[in-house]
Amino acid sequence: MPEGTDHSGRWQDELYDLLRRHDITQFAYVPDAGHRILIDRSLADPGVHSVALTTEEEGVALMAGADLGGARGVLLMQSSGAGNCINMLSLIKGGHFPFLTLLSMRGDFGEGNPWQYPMGQAVEPVLSAMGVICLRIERPDEVISTVGAALTMVFQGGSAVAVLLTQKLLGAKAF
Repeated sequence: MPEGTDHSGRWQDELYDLLRRHDITQFAYVPDAGHRILIDRSLADPGVHSVALTTEEEGVALMAGADLGGARGVLLMQSSGAGNCINMLSLIKGGHFPFLTLLSMRGDFGEGNPWQYPMGQAVEPVLSAMGVICLRIERPDEVISTVGAALTMVFQGGSAVAVLLTQKLLGAKAF
């Protein structure tokens, strides 16, 4: 089993419960194995609105709409989709709305697919250049405290925050 892999799903369930305790009611996502438990739970939860996206940048606009409507949301995507959002991230700066995204990382620890490296390595500098604070998680015991801090930074501090769920945490995909 790859280092940091937790197949029990325990931290993912704790993460979903934390998001719901913080009144996250909008889940926008592009289907991804790294977010499977969060996506499945959001789809099964009658208290939330879960939207499958055709492309990641739609999620930025959806999060703006959630805030304008008085709701809290999270965008779930893979690191390769972050590149699709760059231009749309200007909406966050211009509209001054809170923004939380959870990214399942590719192109780092144990990656076997060379096509994942360019965007995987560019995520942090590109998001930082667009004013998005990046927080990395490598171990299951860091999930709740890091996402809890991100929730405070986003919904009390008004910041844009990307939480990077690394391949040490998720495990590298086998090809």
